[in-house]
Amino acid sequence: MRTFSAKKEEVNSKWRLIDADGKVLGRLASEIANILRGKNKPIYTPHVDTGDHVVVINAEKIVLTGKKLQDKVYYRHSNYPGGLKSTTAEKLLKKRSASLIEIAVKGMLPRNTLGREMFKKLKVYPSKEHPHTAQKPEPMELKG
Repeated sequence: MRTFSAKKEEVNSKWRLIDADGKVLGRLASEIANILRGKNKPIYTPHVDTGDHVVVINAEKIVLTGKKLQDKVYYRHSNYPGGLKSTTAEKLLKKRSASLIEIAVKGMLPRNTLGREMFKKLKVYPSKEHPHTAQKPEPMELKG
């Protein structure tokens, strides 16, 4: 019996729609990362992008457990001396709620060319409106 290995041409990706209303950030991000990688499919192959496109709506209604809203800090650097900037999760949720989910998912994807290609298939929107109705995304209910 030979091991099955998916080819790039054999993979057909679907569009998935996920509602983030009331979902916990880390649990949602790990489910999204698995869908982007294709780990939820039987044809999963680590070196081939077998994942689906994911559209996340209602990102502003995401939930963080405990005191993470006040305590969790996100850092970025301008590459200039003294250019370290920090933002709490609460401020980031108010200002750019979509980036909270994007940062969490990006940390769960591989750090290579394939991971960057997978990340491009993630679309996050703060409200219910999204411009991907032409792709007919299938609503997906996540466990947890």
